[in-house]
Order: sequence, then structure tokens, then C-alpha cells
Amino acid sequence: MHVNYWREIIKSRFALAGLGAVAAIGVLAVLAPFLTPYGPFDYAGAPFSPPSAQHLLGTDDVGQDILTRLIYGGRTSLGVGVAVGIFTVALSAVWGSAAALTGGLADGVLMRVADAFLVLPPVFMAVLVAAYIKPSWFLLVAVLSLFMWPGGARLVRSRVLSIKASAHLDAARSFGAGLFYLVRRHIVPDLFPTLAVIFIQDARRAVFMEAGLSFLGVSCLETVSWGRMLQQAVKYIYLDVWKWWLLPVGLALTLTLLGFTAVGYILERAALPRLKGVD
Repeated sequence: MHVNYWREIIKSRFALAGLGAVAAIGVLAVLAPFLTPYGPFDYAGAPFSPPSAQHLLGTDDVGQDILTRLIYGGRTSLGVGVAVGIFTVALSAVWGSAAALTGGLADGVLMRVADAFLVLPPVFMAVLVAAYIKPSWFLLVAVLSLFMWPGGARLVRSRVLSIKASAHLDAARSFGAGLFYLVRRHIVPDLFPTLAVIFIQDARRAVFMEAGLSFLGVSCLETVSWGRMLQQAVKYIYLDVWKWWLLPVGLALTLTLLGFTAVGYILERAALPRLKGVD
């Protein structure tokens, strides 16, 4: 049965709120240069200035505008999340589908390779790579994508195997449909919900991991990161500055993660009807 997944999101206030939160942060991040007169590394005023008309969230320890850095930090977090989500979906789709469609020895070899990557924690590998190579946005995306795709590949393989055994695919084969036609007209459309869920969940994990790595100091110094802002703000927890420095950054990160979680949850419920009504 065909399911309109967009309609499922629209019907859920939970998903709409999550989608709205992520979309709002994304719009702010894209329009950052037009929303603030300062650059993320500009000296904007006296250090530790409280919120005012000139600095709505005050300034940090070196006089940089906190609101400006907060908005630009969204670019980094969402950029990493979206990029990792796209790459992991692509790798998962190709690898999992290839394993399911070929079967036999090739299936076994492909999935054993996926299992080998699956046991390697992405955060640990990112820290290890950063010890030898200067951290950068592209390096972080590459490392996280490389070690986050195996879980999605297993889901894709399972779903493709289920689709291969479906009645409508057998009917298409009986009418002489070739492999390319079956993949284009049946497997890919039926696989879309699984890929959407993989994208949302991996993007959410990537945002969280990027913030965690930046908090630990594993990040590019040329970019603004919510994790690094949290690391810097924690040092001054004994001052009132934490109220307009630490809390807004933590709230922005929390809203982003909850937004991805809400949309992913509703997509999973729509893709797996047996979960409806189960809380």
C-alpha cells in the first residue's frame, strides 16, 4: 500500500514542530550574513558585555558577538549533518542493494566488510585521524560518513530482500521485466522510506557527534561550532555570562537534535505501520 509520507508528517504536531525547528535554524544559518552586522570572528565590543540592543546575547571573553557566532555555528552543525546524511544514504543504498541483489558469496563478502566497519566507533576514529591530519570540515564529514554507513546498509539489504520476495515484483518478472526496470520502478520507490529514515537518523547523529568532537577540541579553528562555543562558555560558568552564552547554544543544539528525532520517529511509524498506536 502506498503511503504519503509528507502527509504523515503534516498530520503530526510532533513532527511539524520538529521540522519547523530544523527549518528555522537552517534558514537562520543560510541568511547569517544578512542577519547580523558582525562576522563570527570580529571584535564587536567589550568582553563579557551583557545583552543589549547592539548585542542581543552579549559578547564572549574576547568581545565577539555571541548571537552572530550562534547563527554561524548552525551552518557548521547542519552542514555536517546534511552532508553526512547524504553520503551515508548513498553508501548504504549502493552497498546494501548490491549485497541483496547479487546474493551468494558476493552478499556474504559485502556484509562482512560492512560488519568490519560497523564495530569501529565513528567518534574514536575521528579523534584518531585528527591526531595525524589537521581537522577540517571536509575531513570530519568524510570520516563520519565512512564509519556510519554500515548500519544503514544492513537496513537497506533487509528491505531489498523483502521487496525481492514481494508479489508485485514476481508479477513484474513474469511479464518479462528486466533488472534495471525492476530497480527503477519497484525497488527504488519502495526503498525510499527506509532511505529517508536513514538520512534523518544519520544527520541527527552527525550533528551530535560534531558538537561532541568540537567540545573535545577536535574541530577546525577556522569555523564556528556550537560544541566549541559550549567548551569556551563552560570555562566561565562562575560568571553571569553563562546565562546568555551557554544556555542559548545548548538550547539551539537541543532543538536541532529533537527536531531531527521527531521527524525521524514519524517517518519510521509511517514506514512500519505496525508501530502505529504503540508508544
